[in-house]
Amino acid sequence: MRWQEFEQAAPRIAALARERFTQEQLVLLGTVRRDGSPRISAVECDFTAADFCVGMMTPSTKASDLLRDPRVTAHSLPPGKENPLGDVKIFGRAVEVLDRREKDVYEDAIFARLDWRPPEPYHCFAFDITSAGFVRFEDGGRRWLAWREGEAEREEFLADGPC
Repeated sequence: MRWQEFEQAAPRIAALARERFTQEQLVLLGTVRRDGSPRISAVECDFTAADFCVGMMTPSTKASDLLRDPRVTAHSLPPGKENPLGDVKIFGRAVEVLDRREKDVYEDAIFARLDWRPPEPYHCFAFDITSAGFVRFEDGGRRWLAWREGEAEREEFLADGPC
């Protein structure tokens, strides 16, 4: 499901993700290389009314990864070992945005943030989200939120026990 639907299906995780990704303006993007090994890259991200998007210049190895294998992960930037803000993770598939009107909306979001528009040619990918999660270590344990497509958001606190 695209971002707008995700916000309705998993409102707490979506709010945490939007806040973090908007504040940081970057995500760690996980893609699958041609040989099947993982690739992780820091990329800028933007929200439109309906989508969570990332853009890449042409040619880009990340874009080649996604065009070949659309499985993708976005992870918030951890602010350090203690990470008091927690980690947000979004999983799904990248959908290349080819419609000119949708690309214009994406470019408007970038322009509002940076006063700049990406020159063509470039790749824009929207996330088709299938699952998401959030975890924060607090009060001697970890609090997590999780969601999978077709299920409700769930929350749990796990107290740390002996190793």
